[in-house]
Amino acid sequence: MNSQPHDLKRIASNAMLARGLVPDFSLAELAETNALHTPAPASGAMRDMRALLWCSIDNDTSRDLDQLSASETLPNGAVKIFVAIADVDALVHRGDALDKHAQLNTTSVYTPAVIFPMLPEKLSTDLTSLGENADRVSIVVEMTVNGDGSLADSDVYQALVRNRAKLAYNSVAAWLRGETPPPAPVAAVPGMDEQIRVQDRVAQQLKSVRHERGALSLETIEASAVFSGDRISDLRVEEKNRAKELIEDFMIAANGVTAEFLKAKGLASFRRIVRSPERWQRIVDVAAKLGEKLPGQPDAAALEAFLEKRKQADPLRFPDLSLTIVKLMGKGEYVVDLPGDEVPGHFGLAVRAYTHSTAPNRRYPDLLTQRLIKCALAGAPPVYGGDELRKLAEHCTAQEDAASKVERQVRKSAAALLLEHSIGQQFDAIVTGVTDKGTWVRAIKPPVEGRLERGYQGLDVGERVRVKLDSVDVERGFIDFSRA
Repeated sequence: MNSQPHDLKRIASNAMLARGLVPDFSLAELAETNALHTPAPASGAMRDMRALLWCSIDNDTSRDLDQLSASETLPNGAVKIFVAIADVDALVHRGDALDKHAQLNTTSVYTPAVIFPMLPEKLSTDLTSLGENADRVSIVVEMTVNGDGSLADSDVYQALVRNRAKLAYNSVAAWLRGETPPPAPVAAVPGMDEQIRVQDRVAQQLKSVRHERGALSLETIEASAVFSGDRISDLRVEEKNRAKELIEDFMIAANGVTAEFLKAKGLASFRRIVRSPERWQRIVDVAAKLGEKLPGQPDAAALEAFLEKRKQADPLRFPDLSLTIVKLMGKGEYVVDLPGDEVPGHFGLAVRAYTHSTAPNRRYPDLLTQRLIKCALAGAPPVYGGDELRKLAEHCTAQEDAASKVERQVRKSAAALLLEHSIGQQFDAIVTGVTDKGTWVRAIKPPVEGRLERGYQGLDVGERVRVKLDSVDVERGFIDFSRA
């Protein structure tokens, strides 16, 4: 079979439909999009914060820029961190055709050959994107961070911002590691280099505090298809770096502040949670096989200490252990926090209050949260009732799961294209899933996952095994192994 990107596009579109997701925009949605010609204007009450040295840091090819960051060092040594979030609600109104499409899919879906955006690219990569050298309305989360990484104060408000430098993770990370000169956009803006170094330092402090509280140091393997012309030539593993961690730590902090802000205003909020692991005893068993002891009840701090120790002892195999722990922890979900309620926190991040608010161009819960923030700022009644929010939480959780399955299926189709001439070859692998529906393993190199059709008896998540590639089905994304 020819490894053509257009084959994957067709496979991806069919996978979307099979999972209850809509791959294309309707005529009504396109008409609504075509009627929009300019970004949302600033209102009189909005703060003008264009003078700050805002920058975006994202993937090399990203144009749907949801957030910017800036910093201001205070005389007492504390630092103000500003996170500006694109005000998507300013153009995508509740109940409009575009809003209904976004609410149906709830997320952008990223596959190797094609991206299915939650909103048309005219909005997500232009009119509602925080593009370079463009004035845009936003929601700003302001955080004052002490020298020890603790949060001293915070605020949320609307502001007009301007992206002064569009930056990419890999080039910023290489510069921060001292391997390259500053990226050209950094060098072109006086003071931007110091801005980013300050932000990097504060992000490291924030991360340190979270990990002291038990945030988990997980490094799972994420592989992207590499195309040589029209053919898939490899799967490239996406690695963490300082620039990615900078943005992750700021977004985690901003999402926590947003959740607390809505709670303080007496409003309901969408929370993103990961419950205490139901299969904790299996995690204890995994640790015991490695000569370590974990307590009998879920303990994030103890698990983090174990992970850090294993990362130092065996860095090459640490991603395999991380994948095992992720599988055993269970999936994240959306729940509603109503006034007076106490909902679970996020076990993996070791935070009690956490929402999704920083990516409204590509995630519907973030757009929904944006509307709740605006109600809080205006002192207006909430736009969503409690029962409606609960239904939306269940829907967003289900659709996010469906989108993940589409992405996974198409990644496997891409992997099958890469492996279609490797039938009969053997690979080292790790068991990634054991359910009543079957046993799954992931080859170490190339990093592809498939079903273990024979020889799976007695295996459990986390065990290493030698497997033979028996067959691939590119259309369905099936990769079948047997125990060698």
